Amino acid sequence: MDKQQLMELARQARERAYTPYSHFKVGAALLDSEGNVHMGCNVENAAYGPTNCAERTALFRAIADGCSAKSFQAIAVIGDTTAPITPCGVCRQVLVELCAAEMPVYMGNLNGDLVETTIGELLPGAFDVSSLDSSASRTEGLANS
Repeated sequence: MDKQQLMELARQARERAYTPYSHFKVGAALLDSEGNVHMGCNVENAAYGPTNCAERTALFRAIADGCSAKSFQAIAVIGDTTAPITPCGVCRQVLVELCAAEMPVYMGNLNGDLVETTIGELLPGAFDVSSLDSSASRTEGLANS
């Protein structure tokens, strides 16, 4: 599946978004290692905190469907923005947790603009499992700061 096909599926997912408060719809399409696509859209809540972004919806859906972390091939995200939309900070952190650093991220808008990057480029210096290796490394890091 090419990036244009994945972006089109993200566009379709965007139409399913539940956005009664912001009216800002976002769609995502996540390609897994088997060639299956897991679609996600943002789902808002009146309390705002429970709102879930399109990227996380797609990722969590894929994990719930039995996909393994770090097995994904690419993700496309689309929104009605002037420039191609970018994942928020929370989504970037979840992407780092569940996807390989070199995985492509296709970011687009409804005008057809498209930017390609990777998970690692989206969140350099990310907090990940290596940050939790041992209390000794955390203590050493504090002593050196």
